[in-house]
Amino acid sequence: QVQLVESGGGLVQAGGSLRLSCAASGRTFSSYAMGWFRQAPGKEREFVASIRWSGGSVYFTRYADSVKGRFTISRDNAKNTVYLQMNSLKPEDTAVYSCAATIRVELTSLPHEYPYWGQGTQVTVSS
Repeated sequence: QVQLVESGGGLVQAGGSLRLSCAASGRTFSSYAMGWFRQAPGKEREFVASIRWSGGSVYFTRYADSVKGRFTISRDNAKNTVYLQMNSLKPEDTAVYSCAATIRVELTSLPHEYPYWGQGTQVTVSS
């Protein structure tokens, strides 16, 4: 079992930055692939980014096209935490952002392949 708690959301102007954090419980955090998803009102949940640790200093990451070059996912296995650095934010980035965990080896972008979810944190980008 993994429990996830997000933080760091808020209100920011377009062009600004925010860093989201997701703290995980459990002793096997490093073995999980971690993902960030978002859901805007009236829309389906959307994949944002995912990361897997491959050992040593090797990490694999995957990003949605809509955030490539603006968002960066990272993790600190010693702190059981995954981060999402969001730069050059746009009003269309407004959504509830949730982190998720999966034991799957591949960096999946499908929400149903992540069995563990946090409660989400609101990000609002004003124009």
